Amino acid sequence: MSVEIKDGKKILVTPVSAEDLKDIHIGDIVYLSGDLTTCRDVAHRRVVEEGRQIPVDVRNCGILHAGPIIRPLGDDKYEMVSVGPTTSMRMEKFEYEFVKETGVRVIVGKGGMKENTAAACKDFGAIHCVFPAGNAVVAAVEVKEIVEAQWKDLGMPETLWHCHVEEFGPLIVSIDSYGKNYFEEKKVEYNKKKDEQVEIISKQVGFIK
Repeated sequence: MSVEIKDGKKILVTPVSAEDLKDIHIGDIVYLSGDLTTCRDVAHRRVVEEGRQIPVDVRNCGILHAGPIIRPLGDDKYEMVSVGPTTSMRMEKFEYEFVKETGVRVIVGKGGMKENTAAACKDFGAIHCVFPAGNAVVAAVEVKEIVEAQWKDLGMPETLWHCHVEEFGPLIVSIDSYGKNYFEEKKVEYNKKKDEQVEIISKQVGFIK
């Protein structure tokens, strides 16, 4: 198993298998240790639309929707300064094919995703998680090493920064390997509550035209 429990934390350790994710459900809080590679819009487009092979092996590992700030140290060594997650929805149209082609298991970003990603998670045994926004420096501290940089021609934000991370998180599971979508389920729940409250308020202020 690639799941560890440490100080009450559920930690996924790469390589992660589909079996490891069966007990992970939407709303769970998990952490990731091992291999995590930043991967945004243009890299997704290269893989999905241009059919290029991703130069970092992310199979059974994680990707992070993020455009980090990196400090070059010389001799192909780099230091992570800040790594705030990018809005995951920007990758939604690419994610099904991307997961299918690359075998990535853990997708991390900001905000929820929709049907394409939910289908990918269900069909190929993956999860999508949300890293809390506004914690870019905290995330950078959890990056222990930048192992390599690929597709540097894309510029700093879009480069594939292959990192080793330790207890990267907290990560809130928004889509699990069963295809359940936390954000979409909560929308239904919140809208029901909203409609109920609007009805109550409307009765109370019915004199307003």
